Order: sequence, then structure tokens, then C-alpha cells
Amino acid sequence: MTTTGYALLGLLALRPWTTYELAQQVRRSLNWFWPRAERKLYDEPKRLVAAGFATAREEFTGKRKRTVYEITDEGRAALRAWLREPSAPPTMESEAMVKVFFADGGDLASLQATLAGMEETARERLAALDEMVAGEQPFPGRAHLIELAMRQHQAQEQAMIDWAVWARAETARWEATTSPG
Repeated sequence: MTTTGYALLGLLALRPWTTYELAQQVRRSLNWFWPRAERKLYDEPKRLVAAGFATAREEFTGKRKRTVYEITDEGRAALRAWLREPSAPPTMESEAMVKVFFADGGDLASLQATLAGMEETARERLAALDEMVAGEQPFPGRAHLIELAMRQHQAQEQAMIDWAVWARAETARWEATTSPG
């Protein structure tokens, strides 16, 4: 089982979902800290069914057929067991940070544009998180857990803003990316 599989079991533990609904929920929640889930979303529910952790039933909405996935008792047991295991260390994936790391292969204007883009993206993401926090909660019984996750995301975005502001001020004094002067 992959972390994505367990993440989908966690969603299925909340209620049954179609793959489309899972994709929406992943975009709304998991994608903030586990973007891989969306890429594997269409294969993983089938694997959960094959493992006996979920069931699949076909329904019709008008003439459209859809598959609804639901967690099994075995899936709940697997989820509980996984939640007791130690977590892997966190990873961060940022193309912008790769560009910062290798900025000496380019020019100062490109580095400063990357830093400005990082700040703007973090501000946009922080605003989106703030909007989510202020909005209606689809699972009110989980509000305390959602708040834990949201506070971490908000702090992370604020840290990126603070860093980008510092980095932009720092590089404003540089002559070039190869020599800060």
C-alpha cells in the first residue's frame, strides 16, 4: 500500500465517494500536502478494491454510469494500523527552489523574478487557505483536525512569504548571481 492508498482510505472512511468526488476532495484538501494523490487517483481506488479494503458499486445518474467506492471493515483496520506507524520524513517539492539553488547559471533579474513569483504564489495560497478556514466546513465533526492541518499550512505559506521578502531584499543588494558584491 502507498501513502496515497491510505489517504484515499481516509477519505472513504468519511463517506462513500465516486472517483470524480474523490478528485474534488483531494484537490480541496490533500493536494495542499500530498499532491501525488491526484495523479494516482484513478488507479488507486481499483487497487483498494482488489486488496479488499474497499468495495465498488455502479450507480446511474440519469443515463450516466458512475462507480461509488466505499471502505470495508478490512480497509478501516488497515487505516488504523497505518495510523499507528511512524511517518516518513516530510519532503518539499519546489521547482522555484531548484531555480534559486542554480541561479548562478542565469542572471540576477531571473532570480529576482523567481523570488517575486514565490512570494506571490505563497500570498495567493495563504489567501485561499484563509478563505477555506472562513468557509463552511463539509465535515463539522472533524473541524478540530482540519484546524490542525490548516494552521500548519498557513504557517508554512507565511514562512515562505517571510523568506521571499528577506531573499528579495538580500538580492536587491547583489551585483550578480555569481557574486553578491
